[in-house]
This record gives sequence, structure tokens and C-alpha cells, in this order.
Amino acid sequence: MRILFTGIIEEVGKIERIERGARSSRITISGDVIFSDLKLGDSVAVDGICLTVAAISGKQFSADVMPETLSRTALGALQSGSAVNLERAMAANGRFGGHIVSGHIDGVGKIAQMQSDDNAIQVRIETDASSLRYVIEKGSIAIDGISLTITGMDERGFSVSIIPHTGAETTLLSKRPGDLVNLENDLIGKYVERLLHPQTESVKSKLTYEFLAEHGF
Repeated sequence: MRILFTGIIEEVGKIERIERGARSSRITISGDVIFSDLKLGDSVAVDGICLTVAAISGKQFSADVMPETLSRTALGALQSGSAVNLERAMAANGRFGGHIVSGHIDGVGKIAQMQSDDNAIQVRIETDASSLRYVIEKGSIAIDGISLTITGMDERGFSVSIIPHTGAETTLLSKRPGDLVNLENDLIGKYVERLLHPQTESVKSKLTYEFLAEHGF
């Protein structure tokens, strides 16, 4: 059984071809490591986007991309030859090296700046208010499927620090200011918001600010 993702990238693959329909696409991606046990129907996070394996040929797999995915992610900006981060869904007996990642993208950000910081690179991402509402300093976020820690934030965006290992094993540092990236916020914040602010009168949450304060949160 496989569940979710961790944001720890297994390898960098390559988009071999994109077959574009009227509003949807089929993409074919090549790789190496993930093919050791890949099967039809498996889930693979491609730049953080959960896609289902529809066909396998050698060390290439194809996946169908629906209009919703193209409209809500940066996938449509990629082309044949683009490098992408790949991660198989986590095995139930696996170890969480990053954080819980669903592969469902919340929004798109834009790289605003990259700056050297001793042995690391500080990357600033700008995005809209709907994504920033779940961003907290020292919290987690997945950028193109990479589990990262937020080092700073303001009303327009946030920053992350990329260590040499992460830079070498993922695509993030190959991008440039102006490039788009997929963002997935931490699941916990979204669930807490839903519990605190139910959207219908028929659903009454017992989790309130007063309850959290009373119990030391």
C-alpha cells in the first residue's frame, strides 16, 4: 500500500514529449530510479503534482493531465526537454524525511530573487494572498514537490534556504527569477482552518480559539 508523498525528491526526470489536446494533455516522462517498482495506476509526484501512471515503456511513463491541473499549476509552462522533480508515493512502512505532502497544488508562485548565503542559496518566492495565508515562518511548504522550511515572509511572498544537497538533487536552482513554481501548503493549517471556520451552518466545530488556548496551544 502506498500513501501520500514526503517532499524528498527521488530523482530529476525529463519530459520527453507533451501531446496537447483542446484543454488537456498527455505527458511522457523519462527517469531511472522510480522505475524499480513502478506499475500502472501508481501515483508519481511530478514537480509536486500527483499524476497517475497510465502507460509504461522501458524507463518512460505517460500520464494524462486534466484541464483542472493545467489551470491550477505551472505544468502548462513546461515543454519537451524540461527537467522535473520525481517522487513515488510513500510506502506505508516508509520513513517521513520531509513532511506530509498530498500532491494537490494550492497555487503557483514566481521566483523573485536568488541570493547566495554562505553555503546556501536564499530563494524568494512571490505568490498571492490565498497561498500566503497558510505560510508561517519556520513552517513547511512544498515547492515543485520539494519539502522546504520557510525562513522568512512578508505580505508579498516568502523565502526558503536551499542547501547544497537539495540544490544538487532537485531542479529548483536551475530556475531563474520570473520562473513559475508549484506550491503546496502544509496540510495541517488547512485542516485547522476548516475546523475553526466551518462553511455551513449545519456543521458546528468544537475546535475554537478558546479551546486551543485552554489546552496550551
